[in-house]
Amino acid sequence: MDPKKLLEGYDLENLTIAALGGHSALEVCLGAKKQGFKTCVVAKKGREKTYSEFLKFDPKTETGCVDEVILVDEFSDILKPEIQKKLRELNALFVHSRYFWVYFDDFAEVENEFNVPIIGTRELLRLEERDQKPNQYNVLETAGIRLPKIFKNPEDINCLTLTKVGNATRMYERENFYASTPMEWETKVREKKAAGLISEEGLKKAVIEECILGAQVNFNFFFSPLSNRLELLGTDIRRQTNLDGFLRLPTEEQLQLTQRGQHPSFIETGHIATTVKESLLEKAYEAGVKFIETCKKFNPRGIIGPFALQGAIDTDGKKEELVIFDVSFRIPGSPGITATPYSNYLFGRSVSMGERIAMEINAARVSGKLEEVVS
Repeated sequence: MDPKKLLEGYDLENLTIAALGGHSALEVCLGAKKQGFKTCVVAKKGREKTYSEFLKFDPKTETGCVDEVILVDEFSDILKPEIQKKLRELNALFVHSRYFWVYFDDFAEVENEFNVPIIGTRELLRLEERDQKPNQYNVLETAGIRLPKIFKNPEDINCLTLTKVGNATRMYERENFYASTPMEWETKVREKKAAGLISEEGLKKAVIEECILGAQVNFNFFFSPLSNRLELLGTDIRRQTNLDGFLRLPTEEQLQLTQRGQHPSFIETGHIATTVKESLLEKAYEAGVKFIETCKKFNPRGIIGPFALQGAIDTDGKKEELVIFDVSFRIPGSPGITATPYSNYLFGRSVSMGERIAMEINAARVSGKLEEVVS
């Protein structure tokens, strides 16, 4: 979509920053409020009280961070003309997340029918899906960033692997599983199918990756097209249910559970702030620079604003290497990154991803370049 047309009719002195009611909406709203913007959350009926009651902005006490709440029956209703009209009347700039996109059957629906300016490059989000062509693997390979070995056929498995497959009922969540041999892979598939956790359709879209045993870390970046600068805002690791519980058990108890058919589950419940030693930072920045340059080959505008390279630090005992196995082409759902020191090194204070987005919007608005940060 043409950014200039999307911004037609907008009162640039009265902008609202909006997000879908989940994933990172509160981080977006708090960051926007800190930069003087009004905020709006599009919330699903029955799941709105966090935004409409508990964290609703109260001008008397100056508590909370959500100014407006737009209620919908289903999240996909955000494409309805009347909902889009409400957003445009608020002069809304929309901060998208994976939580937003998974409620649509086709990426083209949002790419072509959502007539509200989105912060970032909306056309890149489809690359996150591994069953799309091209996808994030193609971006990483083109950039020369190391990624795990991919097994196209389970019969070729010759090391510990992680199969990434969608949960049968919660398609935006994963029902990943480990396997070291073709036989073990087949056994895990049968067990998960029998339990109703994965479907044959989901399995067809699954990817079998080499399992990287290094320390996991997510590098949460921001790229400013206004200043042509890459910024590392923070690092974190995922917290997943019930994988976290498994890892806290002694090996004997873990084996007993798996023998009874209970296996680790990878449904995401949150993130934990972490840090990396300084000698690894340059490797992360180098990967970020390569990623930014390569994204321009897949879309002329390239990456705008927040993105994340999620992976692990692998070692052969002599040197350490960054391996990336997941990419976010938008804001990562990790508000805890302000607990890490990286934004402080750059700005002299902790800056959340939500506030950094609002800072960029402010700078773009003041300089008359808002079309450069929206799509």
